[in-house]
Amino acid sequence: MSAEIYKTEKAKGPFDAIVIGSGIGGLATAALLAKSGKAVLVLERHYVAGGFTHTFERKGYEWDVGVHYIGEVHRKNSTLRRILDYLTDGQLQWAKMNEVYDKAFFPDASYEFVAGYEAFREKMCGYFPEEKKAIDTYLALVRQLTKSTKSFFSERALPPWMAKLAHPFLSSDFLKLSRRTTWEVLSSLTQNKKLIAVLCAQYGDYGLPPKQSSFAIHAMIVNHYLDGANYPVGGSSRFFETIAPTIEKAGGKILVRADVAEILTHQNKAVGVRLQNGDELKASLIVSDTGVVNTFTRLLKPETVQRIGYDQKLKKVNPSFAHLCLYIGLKHTAQELNLPQTNYWIFPDDDHDLAIDRYRQNSTASLPVTYISFPSAKDPSWEQKHPGRATMEAIGFAPYEWFSKWENTKWRKRGEDYEQLKKELSEQILKNVYRHVPQVEGKIDYSELSTPLSTQHFANYSKGEIYGLDHTPSRFEQTWLRPHTPIKNLYLTGQDIVSDGIAGAVFAGLLTASAILKKNVIKQILKGEG
Repeated sequence: MSAEIYKTEKAKGPFDAIVIGSGIGGLATAALLAKSGKAVLVLERHYVAGGFTHTFERKGYEWDVGVHYIGEVHRKNSTLRRILDYLTDGQLQWAKMNEVYDKAFFPDASYEFVAGYEAFREKMCGYFPEEKKAIDTYLALVRQLTKSTKSFFSERALPPWMAKLAHPFLSSDFLKLSRRTTWEVLSSLTQNKKLIAVLCAQYGDYGLPPKQSSFAIHAMIVNHYLDGANYPVGGSSRFFETIAPTIEKAGGKILVRADVAEILTHQNKAVGVRLQNGDELKASLIVSDTGVVNTFTRLLKPETVQRIGYDQKLKKVNPSFAHLCLYIGLKHTAQELNLPQTNYWIFPDDDHDLAIDRYRQNSTASLPVTYISFPSAKDPSWEQKHPGRATMEAIGFAPYEWFSKWENTKWRKRGEDYEQLKKELSEQILKNVYRHVPQVEGKIDYSELSTPLSTQHFANYSKGEIYGLDHTPSRFEQTWLRPHTPIKNLYLTGQDIVSDGIAGAVFAGLLTASAILKKNVIKQILKGEG
C-alpha cells in the first residue's frame, strides 16, 4: 500500500474532510472518520506518507525514523492494542522484545529495565536495596498519575464551553502531579542521585531532563513500558500500510507531494485549503496534523490568528528538543553480529540536566545521552526483506541553534563546513557505539547522520523538534491544546494535543474524531461497536 502523488484531478472528491499531514495522529483521525462513513482526503507535503512512522532506504538498507519500540500492544485486551486493531482491521502485527527492553549505561555501572511491574520493582530494589520505600512510592505515583489521565484527556474532547465547566473536576487529580517537575517529585522521595538518574534514564523518549520535564510525561512513558516493549512486524512503515486501506475503503485518498499553503476560512469557518501550486480544495471539515505552531503561524492568516488570540497563546509553549540520528548499515546479519533487541541508553554521569547544559555550551563535551536501537534484531521478518544485512540507529541531543546558520540552504547542498560538523558529530556518536557494541567496529558498510535541519526539511518542524511541543509542567496547563479551535470546522490532532509518541498521537486521533463526531469513540471501540 502506497500513497499517490498529488495531481489536481485526484483531489476533486467530493470529500467530507481534509486532513493536513499523514503522521499517526492524522491517519488515526482519518481512519476513525472513515469508519463512520466519511470520505477523507489526507494531504502530505513529503514524498512519503506516515510522518515519523515512515521508513527510508539507502544502498539496500532500511531504517525507521521515529518508531523504536511500543509498549502495551502485546496484550490483546490493552486499550492501545484494541484501538490499533480497530484502525487496521487487525492487520498490524507485533513482535515482543526481550524481557530486558532498555539498558542504561553509566560510567560505573549498568542497569536493566525489565518487563513486568513486579519484575521491574524487584530489579530496581536489587540495585538499590536501601531505597525500597522510595521505589514503591515512586511506582505508586506513576500508577496514580496514569489513572488520572483518562479524565484529563477526555475533557479535551468536550466542546470548549462544556470543558470549561468540567475542567476543575476532570483535571484536578492529573494537575496535582503534572505541575511538578520529575526532579521535584523524585527528589522528594529520595536523596540518592544515582537512583534518580536511573529512573529518569528514558527521558530521551520525551525529550526533557528531570528538572525541566513534567512528572506527568515521565510517568506516562514509564507506565507505557512497564509491562515490556514491542516492535511492529515488517517495520514502522506497517502503520501506514495497514491504516491506509481503512481510509480508502470509505472513498478517501492519501496524496503525497501535496504541500498545503493555507487553510481557507470564511466568516470564521474553515472551508478548505489552498496548496502551494494554487489549487483550492473544499471540504466541510479541516483537520490539521501539522502541530499547533505550524497551524497558527504558517497555515492561517496573521489577522485571523490575532483575532482569536492564538498569537498570544503560542507564546506560552516552546518546541521540544532537536536531535541527531546516525543511521548505520552493516553487511552482516543481526545474529552474526550478536546484536541485541534491547535498547541502549548511554550517559556520561548521573546529572542529566547538567550534562545537557554542558553539551549545549560546548559541542566537544561528552554527549549527554546516546540512544542505540537495533531494528533488524527486533523485527522477525527483517531477514526475509534484507538478507545478510543489519541496521542500527544511534541518537543524540543536538541544539537547533548549532545548525541555524544553514537553515536557508537546501538538503544535501549545505556546504563543506556543514559536512565537516556532521563528520565530527558522527565520530562522537561512534565512540559510544564502539564502546558498547564493539563487535560492529570495522564492519560498518554505510552510515548517514541526520541533523535538526533534516527533521525541519522532512517533518516541517521549524526548530527540528521531534516531539512537537515540550512537555513542561506549564504545557499541561494550556487548556487550548485540544481538538477544537475557535474557528468553526477546524480541528487539531497529533502529539501536541495530549502527549508525544505513537500512543500520544493515536489517542489524539481518538479525541479529535470524538470531538468531530460528537460521541465517545474510545468507548465505542472498547465495546466492540462500529
